[in-house]
Amino acid sequence: MVEICALASGSNGNCYYVGNEDEAVLIDVGISRRQVLKRMKEVKLNINKVKAIFISHEHADHIRGLRVLSDMNEIDAYLTKATFSKTRNDNQPKRIGIFKAGDIITVGNIKVHSFAKKHDAIDPTSFRVEIDGVNVGVLTDLGTADTIVKQQVKQCHALFLESNYDERLLEEGPYPIYLKNRVKSDRGHLSNDQAVKLVDSLKDTPLETILLSHISADNNQVEIAMKSFQMVSDRYKIYPTSRYAATPIYTFEKALNENEQASQLKMF
Repeated sequence: MVEICALASGSNGNCYYVGNEDEAVLIDVGISRRQVLKRMKEVKLNINKVKAIFISHEHADHIRGLRVLSDMNEIDAYLTKATFSKTRNDNQPKRIGIFKAGDIITVGNIKVHSFAKKHDAIDPTSFRVEIDGVNVGVLTDLGTADTIVKQQVKQCHALFLESNYDERLLEEGPYPIYLKNRVKSDRGHLSNDQAVKLVDSLKDTPLETILLSHISADNNQVEIAMKSFQMVSDRYKIYPTSRYAATPIYTFEKALNENEQASQLKMF
């Protein structure tokens, strides 16, 4: 049984859990260790299952709690060399693994596929976590869904997918012009409409569940984001995430590989 949960999602902090009965990984730790443990306890997740932390980029809302959680719980942390170089000295953990975009990192029986994305960071990456035949994409802080992103999405059963802003709320909102332009640039964030367009374009993929992630507090609303996805709600299960609390745990049955499928067929 594969379990996924957004422990936090938004500019306050991001932290995403993917695991099974025995082991798990976290993608980003943008909240404090205390909050990670508190929220995991609330949804009955066990920190001792977490074998690795993967960091997508150096912005504080993705890395704030990294060192303390990694050091105190003795969890390996994986970053690109450039991202690590941008990490403040007082937030650099002791247990470091370096990867580059495109690498596949194996942690126990979990494979973490890293790939480049466009965002205003030094070396931003996203991840597809492969566990028990189930693929889970963690796709936030995307300026655009380019070819690489689309190739990864097509393999996913579940997505933590950025639905950051509503175009009207951003234009009419309090942000200065330069910040509005940054948000909607191809190195900024995905809007509700861009996120919907991405999943609506998918054909014949295993995708079944989408968790709308990194929803802006200033330029979006959960209700607006969810309404934007109504047009694909007959094809996918759509759930919102929160910056203030963990989501429920969403579960997926182990996906059989070709050999296992053949073995089961022989039994009948």
